[in-house]
This record gives sequence, structure tokens and C-alpha cells, in this order.
Amino acid sequence: MSSWNDVFPVRNAIVGIVMVTTAWAAFAARPVHRLADGTPRISLERSIPMQFGDWRFDASMAPIAVSPVVQARIDKLYDQVLARTYVNGHGKRVMLSIAYGGDQRGETTQVHRPEYCYASQGFEVARSTQDSIDTRFGALQVQRLVAVQGARHEPITYWVTVGDRATLPGIRRKLAQLAYGLKGVIADGMVVRISSIDRNERDAYRLQDDFLVSLLASLEPDFRVRMVGSARA
Repeated sequence: MSSWNDVFPVRNAIVGIVMVTTAWAAFAARPVHRLADGTPRISLERSIPMQFGDWRFDASMAPIAVSPVVQARIDKLYDQVLARTYVNGHGKRVMLSIAYGGDQRGETTQVHRPEYCYASQGFEVARSTQDSIDTRFGALQVQRLVAVQGARHEPITYWVTVGDRATLPGIRRKLAQLAYGLKGVIADGMVVRISSIDRNERDAYRLQDDFLVSLLASLEPDFRVRMVGSARA
């Protein structure tokens, strides 16, 4: 039988989540200032270079296409979507997808999260874990998972941003939303996804990490903050 000491922390956690959700619902209904209106306009096409380090844009391989239904939802929810494939000098390919929206209230960004996007295309999505990537700009917390459809195995790394904070879906993202909401601000944000076709997940994630580190080094500082957050590890 569980003791009260065992139950109490769980009860506290549940109460905390309810309080956060209630507070967020209250502030989400308020007229607030849009963060995107007071910052330089983001252009994914201009901000993400076609070539950097050992990587260059590869037009021969397109990232996964989404169904017309999902595409219609993405067009409605996001201001910009970028999808490119890059190849390095060894012929290794990485796919990059970024969806940017000026209003990150609620749960609308889940439409572009890999768990939903890939599942809607008939993929089985499994082995979801959290990880951390060390970069010269700090440690980035990411979600790792694998999408499988037939012979195609696609390890995926992704994260989301809320304003200038990189986070993960779930309670962390809600807390970031709440922090902006308490200041009367509607945050903008992104869903950033990096993936590659490889049955060896360890090799795939190592390649993706190398790609990300090289990409971050090539970005303008202001945009890099919007993409991976401003807090250093």
C-alpha cells in the first residue's frame, strides 16, 4: 500500500499542473501585445543559408511531403514553413524543416510536431527520448524519435521555441507560454526538425548534431537566438 509520503508529491504535481493550466487559460483570453510586432521580421528563406561549412543545399531529395489536409492546417497556423535537404562532402544527407508562427498560444503547433506530422502520413513513430546537444552557444534540449514506414527508417531530432526560449512540448512549453502571458505578450515561435534516413540511429543522431553545430555557427546572432534560445547552459 502506498504511504501518504508516496502520494503527496504526485498530488502536488497534479495540483501544480492544474494551476498552470488554469492560469494560462485566464491570461490567454486577455488582449495582449504580439512579440513579433516589436522585433525584426523573421525570414526563414533568407536566414537559413543554402551552404555552410561542409553542407550545401541538395535539390534532388525533398523532405517528407504532408497530406493536403495537414498542409491546409499548416498554412492556416504558420506564417512560414521551410523544408530543405542538405548534403555534405561525404554524400550524407540531412533534412531540415522549420515552421514559424507569430502566435504560440494554445496547442496549435502540435500539427507540425513529428509525432503528429509523420503519423498522419502512415509512419509508425517510436522510441521517443529526450537528449541534449552541446554547442558553443550552450546546451540545447531536444526530443529524439524514429519514424518508420516500410524500409524507410528516419531518426528525428526536434525542439520548439517560444519567443527566445528553446523548449520541448508539454509542461515546459506551457510554462514558457505562461511566462510570456503573465507579461501580456503573445510569443511567436518555431518547430525545428532535423532528420536523416539511416537504420543506425546512433550514427544518424551524430550526423544531425554535426549538421546543427555547423548550421548554428553560420547564423546571424539575432536569428540564432530565435532558433535555439538565448539561455546558455
